[in-house]
Amino acid sequence: MRDTRERDMGRSIQKAMLDQGWLLRFSAGPSGRYQTRTQTRTLLRPATAPTHLSLRQLSVQTQDTPNPRSLKFLPGKPVLGSGTLDFPSPSSAECSSLARDLFEIEGVKSVFFGPDFITVTKLDDDVEWTDIKRHSLDAIVKFFESGTPITTGAVPHESSYSEDDDEVVSIIKELLDTRIRPTVQEDGGDVIFKGFDDGVVKLKLVGSCTGCPSSTVTLKNGIQNMMQFYIPEVDAVEQVEDEVDEVNAKVFSELERKLQD
Repeated sequence: MRDTRERDMGRSIQKAMLDQGWLLRFSAGPSGRYQTRTQTRTLLRPATAPTHLSLRQLSVQTQDTPNPRSLKFLPGKPVLGSGTLDFPSPSSAECSSLARDLFEIEGVKSVFFGPDFITVTKLDDDVEWTDIKRHSLDAIVKFFESGTPITTGAVPHESSYSEDDDEVVSIIKELLDTRIRPTVQEDGGDVIFKGFDDGVVKLKLVGSCTGCPSSTVTLKNGIQNMMQFYIPEVDAVEQVEDEVDEVNAKVFSELERKLQD
């Protein structure tokens, strides 16, 4: 009975998230996957004999996300391998030369790394994707051709499990990691646990989820419903931002205002 109830609940949650533009992979043809556009760049590398060149191709796919300001790039090989890493501003990209290169592209607001993808978010709707996409593809191809590590030095990671977590918090984190985050990562973003207080789960949305028109509805109709179904102690789910995110938002808002003037 419980298995049937869980399957029914899973279908209803997927439908709610699909209605808001999420879980697009369930609506794209008989394969049940996203429709993808493949961008191919040909790389030339000197062979062992100096008079010859060996030809090698790296195919980078791009996927639209529910956020019209974010585009997902899949290089066909691991990026982080596991986990995610958010770069909300150029100052946060000290640990990654690829992120710094992407921030050099005019119109790029933020960069996000996933296990096998890279999400680039542009400043606003008035910025065209054409040049950003072309320059991003070139930067990604050159980076993977160089063999440079994706990150160097100290890398800031969001904490996951802790010995201090009580039973409810542990269940919340497990549900996030097994049911919710993989789905959100398919759309180029992620959901980070930031706390649980007085029945309220506090989550930070990153990657393509940042500023997405459907993220608030998805948070309530998808994530909150699932949390309340499995965890009776959860009364609500709220989106929160770090202090640095609030500062960055103010800076970009001021920049957008100046550009409009």
